[in-house]
Amino acid sequence: MLEKVLQLDIQLLVFLNGLGSTTFDGLWLFITKQSNWTLFFVLLLYLVYKKIGIRSTLYLLLFVTLLLIVTDQTTNLFKVTFQRLRPCNNPDINSIIRLVKPSNSFSFFSGHAANSMATMTFLYLLLKKYYRYAFLVFLFPLIFAYSRIYLGLHYPLDILTGYVFGATFGYIAYKWYQKYVLKNS
Repeated sequence: MLEKVLQLDIQLLVFLNGLGSTTFDGLWLFITKQSNWTLFFVLLLYLVYKKIGIRSTLYLLLFVTLLLIVTDQTTNLFKVTFQRLRPCNNPDINSIIRLVKPSNSFSFFSGHAANSMATMTFLYLLLKKYYRYAFLVFLFPLIFAYSRIYLGLHYPLDILTGYVFGATFGYIAYKWYQKYVLKNS
């Protein structure tokens, strides 16, 4: 059963990765770099500050920092435990996929997917009562994580697992934030 799932994972990777073209490689390399999203994060921080004030926003920054540390370290623990080769390093498929960006670390599961989903789940839960279209924050992890497949760095299962872990950690962090910060404000 697991072998069948992994084969489907590879087939989906080959398909999704194959949709790319050299014309768009630069765009996806730009998208995958976290620092290029700074303006987006500043806008979100402003929207948060506008609704909950400076004190709660500062606590939010602390919670998000801790959330990212936990999510990132969990991702690293899984990577060294499972040691799944990235698609770009997998000799069985690296000759049939587009290799846009090399990387020597392991693949399972995606830290980009986990971190982006964790933060956006946390922010969505906070912002949904203030902004009708708060759900649009989930476009960020979708685009951000797809860039990893496009570049040949992650399998779809790596992304989905990252999403599950990220959403779970984001939900837990929000519940703690709600309990310890929002109820005392």
